[in-house]
Amino acid sequence: MNKKKLLLLGSALIPMLAAGPAFAEPADSAEAEEQLRASEIIVNGAIEFRNRTEDVNPVLSYDLEYFQRFEPVSVGEMLKRVPGVTFTSDVLEYDGVQMRGLPPGFTQVLINGRRAPGGEADGAFFVDRLPAELVERIEIIRAPRADQPSEGVAGTLNVVTKESVSFEGGFIKGGMLINEDGGVRPSGALAYAGHLSDSTSIWAGFNYQERRNPKEKVSYRFGGEPTTSGKSFPGNPAESNYITDPEFDNFEAQDDTRDGTDLSGNIELTSQFGNGGQFRISGLFVDTDRDEDETSVTLEGEDLDFDEVEIQHEDISQQTYALTADARVPLSFAELGLAAGWSGFREDTDIAVFVGDNPDDFDDVELDDEDSIDIKDDEFTGTVSLIFGKDGALEIKPGIDLLGKTRKGGQAGTFLESDFRIEEDRYSPYVRATFKPSDVLTIDAGLRYEITRRDVNGFNEDDESVTGSYSDEDLNPSLHLRYVPTANDQIRVSVARTVRRPDYDLISPIEEEETPGDDDRTIGNPDLRNEKAWGVDVGYERRLGGSGIVGVNVFYRDIKDLIEHVAIADLGDGSLYTPRNIGDGQSWGLEFDFSAPLSAFGMPDTGLFANYTYLDSETTDPFTGGKRRFNNQPHHLYNLGFIQTVRSVDASFGMTISGRSKALESNFDETISLRYDPDLEAFVEKRFGRNFVLRLSAQNLLNRVKKEDFRKYDGDSLQEVLDARAAGDLDEYEIERERAGRLFQVTLRAAF
Repeated sequence: MNKKKLLLLGSALIPMLAAGPAFAEPADSAEAEEQLRASEIIVNGAIEFRNRTEDVNPVLSYDLEYFQRFEPVSVGEMLKRVPGVTFTSDVLEYDGVQMRGLPPGFTQVLINGRRAPGGEADGAFFVDRLPAELVERIEIIRAPRADQPSEGVAGTLNVVTKESVSFEGGFIKGGMLINEDGGVRPSGALAYAGHLSDSTSIWAGFNYQERRNPKEKVSYRFGGEPTTSGKSFPGNPAESNYITDPEFDNFEAQDDTRDGTDLSGNIELTSQFGNGGQFRISGLFVDTDRDEDETSVTLEGEDLDFDEVEIQHEDISQQTYALTADARVPLSFAELGLAAGWSGFREDTDIAVFVGDNPDDFDDVELDDEDSIDIKDDEFTGTVSLIFGKDGALEIKPGIDLLGKTRKGGQAGTFLESDFRIEEDRYSPYVRATFKPSDVLTIDAGLRYEITRRDVNGFNEDDESVTGSYSDEDLNPSLHLRYVPTANDQIRVSVARTVRRPDYDLISPIEEEETPGDDDRTIGNPDLRNEKAWGVDVGYERRLGGSGIVGVNVFYRDIKDLIEHVAIADLGDGSLYTPRNIGDGQSWGLEFDFSAPLSAFGMPDTGLFANYTYLDSETTDPFTGGKRRFNNQPHHLYNLGFIQTVRSVDASFGMTISGRSKALESNFDETISLRYDPDLEAFVEKRFGRNFVLRLSAQNLLNRVKKEDFRKYDGDSLQEVLDARAAGDLDEYEIERERAGRLFQVTLRAAF
């Protein structure tokens, strides 16, 4: 670590090993006395509903028990049940979270209130790598306060891991994931929380999980727009009668199996001191090793003559680390908050592609291409804050968040594939004022001033060093109002400014040939500014009975400085392109959620869950100049489910169904129509005494199909491609269908 990083941390804190959440406040001693026994969580017949939070800004909170009956393996599987969240992933995979349907880079992912670096060029973190076993709760932060990071134009996902102050006892879990084709993968978990002394508590949890996802995919390719003829082709998993055309070109059948192991764990030590003081230190690791094997067979023409076989193997190794610590120190005039930390991401992936033309022996192939990804990302953070007038009518909180980031390695993005190093420092002083003139009204206003200094270094195609630097300062105000007219009702109104940072590959000043068209070149732009958005959220919540809740929220985002590619030089046959901040867009929608027992109908052991989200947006296509919605944003998302407890046999069962409407994606040389069938999952469980629960859960019971239609355009340069798009001159029309089969899981949990 260089001197700059040492000074960055030293200015922020007393000697600590790392940082805890800047805004996930440590529990106080009263909360510590309300610890739940393991048996109350692990072996529990009660139906759990969404939490009602008292945050002044709009926050939805879901404890693990809200999801656990359906045995989610990862945070991604948990999120598919919350309002406003969707994925554009393969069937049975939930990686890049899209809050409010916007691309994954618009969603901020935090672990315990701290950024989680990931491997994607847009800065997105794949949430399917985070095991559900480590999670205490999921927070959906629709709009940030001044003491929270300003990233997350679409919203922020905060994953809070289990902690010693809210849990007492331990549990052990053993289970199996069973694919429809008979493949079996084991899983296991062990955790314990207890006290080392009257003032010191400890939590430790470890999880081992093997996962396998065998998928089948078929593609039909045509030379033009296909028409319905009634002819069918073999290998179609979705429909018995398909579409063809006199211009039918080829058919491809693909087997794609992802098989891997996740090893993870977290540990936390919390010590109380003085009159309300607390010190906490914690660590987290997630180690993912995954193999992906694809075998694609292409058949040509109406007679489906064998063309070639292509075999691709990916050996993926990814690690996420976090070491965090924080302290709360009561002073005579204020409360001092200190935090610091380190988060790291590592990826080492090798890719090999083999091709062959022997239809009788798929082992008779030759190496066609090799590639590798090697990423090392480190972030060091620090926080200092003071709270004056805590819990009084006027509370003032000044503070500063510091971050030092280093990222290096190969990065494959939308247009550029480059090997570079990024060094970035951020300084974010803020002040937050919370005014509570009465028991029914709370007003929170704040300013966050984010200063960014960034240097980028890389090597061009001639192995010559290229560099770039960037300096930016953003003032991000926020204003939140919470009105509680009755004990059952609350209204929140929020206005906040958020930012999205440019994709890593786009800020690398490297020039790449044959992109976007064969005769074009593209050069990265280290001067790209943050994309900025003003957002408004207005929401209403009502408590239903003792545990139910219903909520509705409307939102609007006005996004400026969107990044678009522009031509900056004529190369003769093609052009030289670079990304610049010249676009804008708007997104808006409505989010509704409901979860409550049917006590009013004399059915307290029946819980209903439902949410619906309407989404819309408008932006300028960076290539055609026309208006369109944001890529892959559906109009509608929905989830509907129930849980039934049968007290006479101490058992429960339940089901949920979820779905989304069609979405469109526009790239410079193709447009994609994306649709998914509905997804149905179910569980049944039997409890044995106070300490054991046996559960059978099932996913993808409807054997859903992912459906994509590609309209592809050709040309030697971007302009030729755009001319073809304007004329409707298709080079190829592809129909692709994918399914993965049903997935079953058996688990046995024991509390102690």
